[in-house]
Formats: sequence, structure tokens, C-alpha cells
Amino acid sequence: MQLYLGDLPADTVVDGEIVALDESGRPDFHRLQHFTAEASRIHYFVFDLLVLNGRDLTSLPLTERRKLLKSIKLRSGWIRISEQFDISADDMISAVRQQQLEGVVAKRKDSLYEAGKRTGSWVKIRINKAQEFAIGGFFPEPHGIDSVVIGYYRGRDLIYVARVRNGFVPSTRRMVYEKLKPLVTARCPKLVAVIEFLEFTEGDRLRHSKFVVLRKDKNPRKVVKEA
Repeated sequence: MQLYLGDLPADTVVDGEIVALDESGRPDFHRLQHFTAEASRIHYFVFDLLVLNGRDLTSLPLTERRKLLKSIKLRSGWIRISEQFDISADDMISAVRQQQLEGVVAKRKDSLYEAGKRTGSWVKIRINKAQEFAIGGFFPEPHGIDSVVIGYYRGRDLIYVARVRNGFVPSTRRMVYEKLKPLVTARCPKLVAVIEFLEFTEGDRLRHSKFVVLRKDKNPRKVVKEA
């Protein structure tokens, strides 16, 4: 990709992200993991401009930086300027869900570029899926539970999908540990949890999984992979 970034003007600094696209033009994380096999589907999407021809633009508002960014003539199709949508948050999130995309980034139009700072002028919202999974094991920590090992049933087999650490707070770490400790067994799982996640990978693992809540009314043997 360094070869194609040479299409940018000299002494120019941009902010962007490398993305792999599928046949329909949608981002595909799996293709990004195996980009050497399908390099033609890899693109660099530029969403901000920090320096142009040696001029520092970080003190300009986002709207001005975007105007200057769009004025750059790009010869290569490998570099693309990301689209900007001026619509409500509810409409954008609804569209992202319909397209089954990963999430959305929102920025204030008048925001400056402050490298390395979380100022509240921009937010990233991840759109997660959720389903129930059987808890097949857990890892303890001094104050309760560190993580749970989860899966779903395929026939008589319990299929591992993730070790989930995210989503716990101190109170739920203690509560879940107290529920699980008496149930330690070498046989079948006895508890079910609702887990949020971004997607299943090609290897049948969860990306960005997060614990939500225990389900007391669900038989673990009834937990299967949802469509």
C-alpha cells in the first residue's frame, strides 16, 4: 500500500483505514485477514486531512479539512475518500443495521483534529448482534470471574466460539462466579448467557464478544447457532 499512497501530494498527512471489500462493495474483515490472496480488493479509505503540501490543517474545523481533502486529485483507485452523510443518528444507525455493517463514526462538523485525545467531538458506535450461548467453563480472578468460555450445540457436540472477558462489571463478576462455582462439573454445561458480538468469523468464532446477562430459564442443550 505504501506504493499507492505515493499518489498523495508531497508533505501530506491523512487519516484513514485499510478496508477489504467483497463482491458487492461491502467491508469484509475476513478478506482483510487474507489480503495477500485478494490484494485487488484492498483499499485505503481516507476520512480526514491533517497536513496538505506542508500546511498544518489540524486547527481548521472538520468541514474545512473535508473540503480540502476532496480537492485532492487521486489517480489510483486504491485510495478512496470516505463518504460523509449529513443525517440524523437514528437514520444512520437504522441504515447501518439494514446493511449489516459493523458500525458508524460520527464527528462534529466544527471539531478540530486533536491527535490522541478523546474529546467527545466524535464517537464510534458498533452495531452488535446478540444470541444465547451455553457456558462451558470459566476463568476465575481474585474478585470473581475473569471470563467465560461459551459455545452452542451442534447435535450432541458443544462447539466452542469464544472466551468472553468484556461486558463484566465488579458486581456481575461476583454474581456470575457465585452462580458458576457450585456447578463445576466434567459433564454438560448448566448455564446460558446472552452474548453480544459483531459477527461469526469463517472459523466459527465470535468477533468483539461481550457478556450481557445470564438466562435462568433456558436449557443449555437447546442452545444452537442462530441463522
